[in-house]
Amino acid sequence: MKPRVLLRLLEIQRVLLRHRLDDYVRATHLYRPLRFLLVLSPTVWLERRRGGARGERLRLALEELGPIFVKFGQAVSTRRDLLPPDIADELAKLQDRVPPFDGAVARQLIEASYGRPVTDMFASFDETPLAAASIAQVHPARLPDGREVVVKVLRPGMRAVIERDLEVLHALADLTARYWREGRRLRPRELVDEYQKTVLDELDLMREAANASQLKRNFAGSDLLYVPEVHWDWCRTDVMVMERIHGVPISDLAALKAAGTNIPRLAENGVRIFFTQVFRHNFFHADMHPGNIFVIVDDPQRPRYAAVDFGIVGTLDPRDQHYLAENFLAVFDRDYRRVAQLHLESGWVPSDARIDEMESAVRTVLEPIFDRPLKDISFGRILLRLFEISRRFDMQIQPQLLLLQKTLLNVEGLGRELYPELDIWSTASPILREWMRERVSLGALWRSVRSHAPEILEALRGLPALLAAQLRRGAPPAPSAPPAADLAQLREELKAEGRRRDLVTVGAALLLGGFVWLAVSGAHTAAGWALIAAGVVAALAGFGR
Repeated sequence: MKPRVLLRLLEIQRVLLRHRLDDYVRATHLYRPLRFLLVLSPTVWLERRRGGARGERLRLALEELGPIFVKFGQAVSTRRDLLPPDIADELAKLQDRVPPFDGAVARQLIEASYGRPVTDMFASFDETPLAAASIAQVHPARLPDGREVVVKVLRPGMRAVIERDLEVLHALADLTARYWREGRRLRPRELVDEYQKTVLDELDLMREAANASQLKRNFAGSDLLYVPEVHWDWCRTDVMVMERIHGVPISDLAALKAAGTNIPRLAENGVRIFFTQVFRHNFFHADMHPGNIFVIVDDPQRPRYAAVDFGIVGTLDPRDQHYLAENFLAVFDRDYRRVAQLHLESGWVPSDARIDEMESAVRTVLEPIFDRPLKDISFGRILLRLFEISRRFDMQIQPQLLLLQKTLLNVEGLGRELYPELDIWSTASPILREWMRERVSLGALWRSVRSHAPEILEALRGLPALLAAQLRRGAPPAPSAPPAADLAQLREELKAEGRRRDLVTVGAALLLGGFVWLAVSGAHTAAGWALIAAGVVAALAGFGR
């Protein structure tokens, strides 16, 4: 292990001990050889913080340890069903109340990025931050034309801090993979690699601006989600400017109720947004903790979500997307055998796993939770049971699904806080079924053909030459002796070969013309299909001669 990594691990232990979180150190096997050294250190005991409840001490320790630890606290803070109330309350403060850095420093960073004074770029700029997060903070401002915006600026020195802690995570992943018997199945190296890509992407605010722009385009005209406008002329890799949102924080349930918000509809819309992003758009906001979600209540009976902070987004491979949709639908239908078969087909469990045993195990976990609202479901126990199943059947972790799993937990946690009576099954099922019907419809097939028209046309252009080459390869070899056949018969055979080649060439041309017709015509496609049919007939006639 590198000295730098070892020093960071010692620093982590020192921070935990300073905040009187000794139980965490004692529970960490990695620290066993070193813990007594630090516990007996006079420096640690002189620095120990005496005041504060355990939740507050844990929050302060995470803040001191840096952005990766703050993000961990943000992620688990949405799951109040898995945490004691006092810890959940404190970790919730990490969502939008991380200590800010000096506004004057923010101004200097912005001016260094633009290469000119802030007053040249904005009509007004407030050095008091509107919100502070683990990687960046946001300041209110006005553009020269008077529009209200927010200016997001990266915290100074973030890349060095994050790269140091990523190095620690890689070292821990290597140790886990080598010495823990569950290492192969849990794939810690791949998980850290996937997390590294995600967190480093957050350091590029131009990428975040592009994510916001894509998400806004996906929900254009929607009454479900509003995405603020990006002002590209003011965006840089370390500074981003976008429209300011005025809404009620999703965590402020009292304000939402006071405004007369239709809470059940709001909760159901959250589920619809999630499934729409994941399956219809295949582009989802993957950092949906309460600090990033607001509600626009101009029409309380038709509340609308508004999202901010688009540094983390996710997409799925089409194969994973298909298998996930099939799994969800099988669960909705209580078809547990289909769930087991899908896990085998996708390669998520070894091919020698017994389907009947896996079907029984899945049924045991899921059957008790159907037709129940969120308030009656203990997802903590379900997660433990599913973990036991995955271990029993040697199911490998899928790192590419890490962001989706995190987002699903966030969405479910928001729903639990917002409207515990929510029936997530009946809300999600129609959305997914409609999407699956659209995937197998003739319209979807036609859209796929049109989107791949350039590749199809390129392949068809080379079809005549390929067919001619195939015909030449299939022709009988020339006799070694001088031909004794009648010259008239030879001429007839040559003419027949020419007619066959002409038919195949004409068929290929008709096919090409039909596909071109379909690709460029918005309507009246009957002629295109007729050309394709004629091409198929001609080509088959040529091959049949």
